[in-house]
Formats: sequence, C-alpha cells, structure tokens
Amino acid sequence: AVVSTQSTGDQVDYEKKLRNKGAVTVEDVLKLTRITDDYLCPIQANVHKIDFTKFKIRDMESGGVLFEIAKPEGTSDVSLSKDPNAGRYVRYEFPPEFLKLRQIGATVEFTIGDKPVNSFRMVERHYFKDQVIKSFDFDFGFCMPSSLNTCEHIYDLPSLSPELMRDMVQNPFQTKSDSFYFVDGQLIMHNKADYAYNAGM
Repeated sequence: AVVSTQSTGDQVDYEKKLRNKGAVTVEDVLKLTRITDDYLCPIQANVHKIDFTKFKIRDMESGGVLFEIAKPEGTSDVSLSKDPNAGRYVRYEFPPEFLKLRQIGATVEFTIGDKPVNSFRMVERHYFKDQVIKSFDFDFGFCMPSSLNTCEHIYDLPSLSPELMRDMVQNPFQTKSDSFYFVDGQLIMHNKADYAYNAGM
C-alpha cells in the first residue's frame, strides 16, 4: 500500500480546482491521494452516451463467477430531476476469501451513442482508509458509433499483509474506489464504489 502524502485540506482544494477546470485529464486524477469527496464531472459530461449494461467479476484461477449484474432491458436514462448521481455508485459485499485472490477478470458490456469514440480509457483507484491500495489503467481503444461492446479486463490484485486483510474485513465499506473514464484524454464519466469483505460472517 502507498501511504497518502497529501493532507485532507490540500486534496479538497485540489478537487475544487479540478471541478472548475472544465477538462480533467488522466494526469490530474493520478495525483489524487485519497478517495474523492464528490464527482469530478457532471453526468451530462457523458456526451458520447456511453452506457454500461452488464458487469461480471470472475476468479481467473477457478473460473467461478463472483459477481454479476445486468441493466434491465428497456431501462431509460436516470431522471436528472430526482437524483443526478443515480447509477454512479455501487456497493459490493464479498467474503473475506476475496482478499486472497491473485487475479480476477472483470467483463463489461457497454453501448456507444451515435458518435465514434476514438480513445476510451479507464483509470480506477482503490483506497483503504485514505491509503492507495492499487491503481488500474485500462484502454478500451476505438469504439464504433451505435455499437455494443464487450471487454474483459484482467486485474492483478495486490498482495496484502495478513494485518491489512484483517483490518479491511473488520472495517466494511472503508475500502473505496474511484473509476474515471476518459475519451480522447478528457474525463467524461466518474463512478464510485465501496466494498465490504465480511459477507457470510
């Protein structure tokens, strides 16, 4: 784990600057040292109408499916008048054994609007108690307009000490992540998640 070196106040100020910047880049989010307090772009920034429709996590060693969810067919876009951030946050609950996995596969299915996406990239940063546990960087590449796409990313999970694993199990939802999605180097989507590793206990 990499310990945060930026103070809470410093990051709050930095986040404000990013939200006012207009075009957040990959380099900007890689400077973050803890989970963001708020979303760094509005939901309206997704001008390419990228919509995630299915998500599955599997253990690469056994092939067993650990988590799977699909958006019901015919589901319309979230109503901005009710909750502008609906659909941008996910809560996961896994058993403690999940922390011992070495490699998982995350399969996503997503659709693209009526414009081509030249360079679609995701940066995902995971934290526990404001310490960076792992940072992932995946490139989806070019996506055709009005297309349905499926992609599996392989996550090499960090080796955690027994003490850290025990701490993460005993503190559910203190493990959190920011997922940043970029088109042509500019942030267009920002999703959040938190995690518990005490399921079944």
